Amino acid sequence: MEKGERAATPRVSRRSALKIGAAAAALPVFHIRTAGAAGKLSVGFWDHWVPAGNDVMRKQVQAWADANKVDVQLDFITTNGSKLILTQTAEAQAKTGHDIQQFQIWQVQALADSLEPIDDVMGRLTAKYGGTNKPAEYLAKVKGRWLAVPTSSGWQSKGPCARISMFKQYCGLDVQAMYPVSNEYTAGADAWDYDLFLKAAEQCAKAGFPFGIGLGTTPDSVDTAGAIFTAFGAELIDGEGTIKINSPEVNQALEYCQKLVKFLPADAVSYDDASNNRALISGQSALIMNPPSAWAVAKRDAPAVAADSWTFPAPKGPKGRFVPVGPFFWGVWNFSANKTAAKELIEHLMQRDQVQARCDVVIGYDIPPFDSMLDFDVWKNVEPPHGTVYNYPIRPSHHAMPSIACSSAPPEIAVQMYNRGTMPTMLAKLKSGQSIPEVIAWAKGELEGFAR
Repeated sequence: MEKGERAATPRVSRRSALKIGAAAAALPVFHIRTAGAAGKLSVGFWDHWVPAGNDVMRKQVQAWADANKVDVQLDFITTNGSKLILTQTAEAQAKTGHDIQQFQIWQVQALADSLEPIDDVMGRLTAKYGGTNKPAEYLAKVKGRWLAVPTSSGWQSKGPCARISMFKQYCGLDVQAMYPVSNEYTAGADAWDYDLFLKAAEQCAKAGFPFGIGLGTTPDSVDTAGAIFTAFGAELIDGEGTIKINSPEVNQALEYCQKLVKFLPADAVSYDDASNNRALISGQSALIMNPPSAWAVAKRDAPAVAADSWTFPAPKGPKGRFVPVGPFFWGVWNFSANKTAAKELIEHLMQRDQVQARCDVVIGYDIPPFDSMLDFDVWKNVEPPHGTVYNYPIRPSHHAMPSIACSSAPPEIAVQMYNRGTMPTMLAKLKSGQSIPEVIAWAKGELEGFAR
């Protein structure tokens, strides 16, 4: 070839191109760490309620940054005053800010247009650790693509935490025997249904220690009401966006709740997410529906209460046993200047060793989104009493499913129902003395507005 002469480009037929493409698709996919991981990275993570949770996260991020020669700025952003959500919304609008953000339950769906698909990371994680659960897919997949990675950091379930002695004295129930520190399904666990829950609520209320279940509009109240409705198969709006408020299942759920609300605290309607914690820690309540945050504070401030508390799954209803969960996710903005490094950091932090180290430090509060990681020893060893949060993660022996309130509806409708607290407000109206037809009429008007 003479200098300056261009080589002829070989022609490739359409048939040959298809064969080449098919052959390439059949090749194994390798995760190649490139020089693109270098540079700068800005990360906005949730400000963990356990101070040590931030410390271990900071150490893990810094170790990765040092090894990969990345300059990482790590910020912990509080959820108080919705600051985390407000920060994300502002960054999405401005198209600038952190490269990585940590998202709460509905934010991936709300900000989907600004998020980078992350199927590559999820593909490798699920190939290594197995699949994740339905709530994670419902909340983090848009049009069949993963837009965020479910993270253990902050992921929680909100089953009952009951006072052991009160349940024995007033209900004749031994919650430790019902849900022992072992992977077995006991006769007591099988009998733990919403009829027994109602009976226990009445007995504890009469003894002066009502269940600390709220009927406000903050997440704890919404999640509990949502799990009850789901256990009765009560969809307010189905997956097609059709209003189902007059169904037999909704009526059955409301008939049940009409009985239950009579035994809840007089101020249940004004509950926020701190109210149930205070009810348990102060010794005023026999049961709350919450992650181990209340127990952990009691361990510090009211040791006798902590030593008398036991966490276990929600009751079962006609359609099954559903435990409320509070998912968190890590996502990368599609306007990020360093997507390669952002994805690699997320993938690194979701490796088993990293997840376990963080889980140990926060005394089991963080639940991994992969069932293969539920064999960590932390839940078995936490005390007092020994194994008190063993049944906090949803285990195969629980015969339970994770529940997201309102998730029978399309996400764009469900988020409105959730944020407005439609379900607990229905129960609050029952507690105020309104009839079931009146409550249904009110809810129908609300739902029609959401579905427009």
